[in-house]
Amino acid sequence: MDFEVPIRGLAVGLIIAAPIGPVNVLCIQRTIEKGWKSGIVSGFGAALADTLYGAIAGFSISLVIEFLIREEFWIRMIGGTLLAGIGVVYYYKPPRSLEAVEDAASANSDFVSTLLLTGTNPTTVLSFLAVLATLGLENRRPLWQTSFLVAGIFCGSMTWWTILVSGVNLLRSRINDRTMRWMNRIAGIAIGGFGLVNVLLSRGHRH
Repeated sequence: MDFEVPIRGLAVGLIIAAPIGPVNVLCIQRTIEKGWKSGIVSGFGAALADTLYGAIAGFSISLVIEFLIREEFWIRMIGGTLLAGIGVVYYYKPPRSLEAVEDAASANSDFVSTLLLTGTNPTTVLSFLAVLATLGLENRRPLWQTSFLVAGIFCGSMTWWTILVSGVNLLRSRINDRTMRWMNRIAGIAIGGFGLVNVLLSRGHRH
């Protein structure tokens, strides 16, 4: 078996997931507020969305790529509005007790929100196309090889989220209510800011 393809896929997943963005901010905030599980579940949602876009790029599904580029205005507008709304909620959110038990509904919302936020960034698929080309993976290959590439992308993305969440979780014991309140405000400003930028960028892509 050729291990080079999944290993390169792992690198692609890490490269795409690592840059600081709204989902990174959300994972950090949720890990501090609700614990390791919440951060990992949030990262899992983002990793699945990354894997979907990685599969679209890896399998060279041109119809989907063309649709994402064509509808970039609406996808950016929806994603930006979601981010801005989440930013406002987090800014005014009172600090929650770090001992509070997380329920299943909260875990589901953590997963769905990061899945949607990552999925509403249509330029992600273009990022994958660029990274795949840089690593010499842009050419068509057998189905099984591309499948291993996509699996590698998922593993790479989840590796990043596991490292990030585990690192942040180590600092959790040092956080008090006052610090949590400020972290909520910083997260709200950062996430809302990303949302507003997305909305503004969408205007440049309106047809």
